[in-house]
Amino acid sequence: MSKLIKNTPRLAVSLLALALSAAPLAAVGAQEMSRMENQVRHELVMLPYYSVFDNFSFKVDGSKVTLMGSVTRPTLKSGAERVVKNIEGVTSVDNQIEVLPVSPNDDRIRVDVYRSIYYNPSFTRYSFQAVPPIHIIVKNGDVTLEGVVNSKMEKNIAGMQANGVAGVFSVHNNLQVEND
Repeated sequence: MSKLIKNTPRLAVSLLALALSAAPLAAVGAQEMSRMENQVRHELVMLPYYSVFDNFSFKVDGSKVTLMGSVTRPTLKSGAERVVKNIEGVTSVDNQIEVLPVSPNDDRIRVDVYRSIYYNPSFTRYSFQAVPPIHIIVKNGDVTLEGVVNSKMEKNIAGMQANGVAGVFSVHNNLQVEND
């Protein structure tokens, strides 16, 4: 018993040191996750044929990355998987990206919705960006808007503009408001 009492200060110091050393490890883990997320995001938006008619989302779970979203070209799906696999720290990629069906009608709707939104004075400043923030996903006449806008009013206007295009069956407005 006296041996335990003598070693209690050493034990307490050891436990304290262990607790303090674990805190930076957790912080490093969070920093590493943030670094990986930023790198995945960067690699995806830098793909050569990524456009306003494609949308990527992803989830990082440790060293596994799950890719999601919709693209108009099969090569964009395979390219996304290839660049993400090459990121340091990524051990596996689950590619759940949907390749949208080829459809001349959907192609026409994409262009018409783009014009309807980006030619509107509320959104012309967005149209000058390399990849504008409002992504237009069209599948079998159904339109989904993805991305980020500055205000609730812009979100509503984009939805109304898309809904006014001939041939659109429905509009799913998933736009996020930047400061909400």
